[in-house]
Amino acid sequence: MDRQIKQAIQTHATPFQSNADLKPIIGAIGDANIVLLGEASHGTSEFYSIRAELTKRLIVDKGFEVIAVEGDWPACQKVNHYIKHYNAAPDIKEVLKAFNRWPSWMWANEEMAELFEWIKHYNLAQEKKIGFYGIDVYSLYESMDEIMNYLKETEAKGADLELAKKAFHCLDASNRQEEQYAISAAFFSESCIDEVTKLLASIRSHEGLYNSEQEEDLNLKMNALAAKNAENYYRTMVQHDAESWNIRDRHMVEALEEIRTYYGDETKVIVWEHNTHVGDASATDMNDAGMINVGQLLREQNKKEDVFIVGFGTNKGSVIAAEEWGQNLERKIVPQAVEGSWEHAMHQAGAHNKFLIFTNDNKHLFQQKIGHRAIGVVYNPEFESYGNYVPSVVGNRYDAFIYVDQSHALHPIDVSPLLQR
Repeated sequence: MDRQIKQAIQTHATPFQSNADLKPIIGAIGDANIVLLGEASHGTSEFYSIRAELTKRLIVDKGFEVIAVEGDWPACQKVNHYIKHYNAAPDIKEVLKAFNRWPSWMWANEEMAELFEWIKHYNLAQEKKIGFYGIDVYSLYESMDEIMNYLKETEAKGADLELAKKAFHCLDASNRQEEQYAISAAFFSESCIDEVTKLLASIRSHEGLYNSEQEEDLNLKMNALAAKNAENYYRTMVQHDAESWNIRDRHMVEALEEIRTYYGDETKVIVWEHNTHVGDASATDMNDAGMINVGQLLREQNKKEDVFIVGFGTNKGSVIAAEEWGQNLERKIVPQAVEGSWEHAMHQAGAHNKFLIFTNDNKHLFQQKIGHRAIGVVYNPEFESYGNYVPSVVGNRYDAFIYVDQSHALHPIDVSPLLQR
């Protein structure tokens, strides 16, 4: 099997030396209006810089208008306001201090700062400006703070404010600790599901009353959606790992659709998330565990030609990660991919950077289920072979795959004085 895969890669892969050589992928995307750009880790410089280059090309050449990422809505809104010239922040590094939830390095890094500055400059000449939004589900208390602050300042009738106060007081009983809330809700039935559900429904029914200037109406609705789904996520995570994963990925798809509706149903969107979210879960053993993900849902909900998924991988190098959840980041060595894995096959097919575009003519050659490396924010290289490879049919999981033979660690921007864990 290894020899067959190696030969197929050698026949159909295209070497690349610079990001400019990735132009064929832009061509293969065609008229798709949802492009998902993955990553095999949250701490690899090349994954960020290549996605940034592809994003620029999609914006300039194909009219993409929205970037949605695996990040919190409130923090990403600070960036969105900066690149759209809604505020007078002195520089992007000041704005990136908003990413004060661990792991901050995912978005507070030099690679993203360069992209944000590029978009800000690009937006100067655009009537409809490029937006940057976080669609993850973790911001339970941050989103409630945003809702309360906005309604206190702006709401005349007070109906939504009263519902927000009830939800806030219910959630605040857990001392703003998501883990404590999760335990209380799961084991003692002390949940706030009714309060946050009523709040979201009320805000949606009154959305015509809220100011659209600087997207204040969208911000209110999205924070309410994040709070509702975050409550469900934290309430479920203690007892059901698979279902809490599904709640998170369903939320990201729901959030994405809300943004597309706000911009217009035909809006073209770029999604930046880990391979485990964007690479179609039905082509992996996640499917056997009853888990779905963003890539699978978007493929199921849209026409085949409207969704294009790009996966990423590396053979060896370095990465930013932590030894345990909440600990300080480290620059870790990524060992050579284990024998028999997808990344090992890519390396054996030639020790250089390359990309594959899966087509009807070659997809049948990549139907073997093979281990495909996934590195998280918590990473222990010495135990890699035991839990960092997801069995995948790569030709079905992605529409294209970008491989970096030797990768390098991301360049974080320090926001540690503000870091919340």
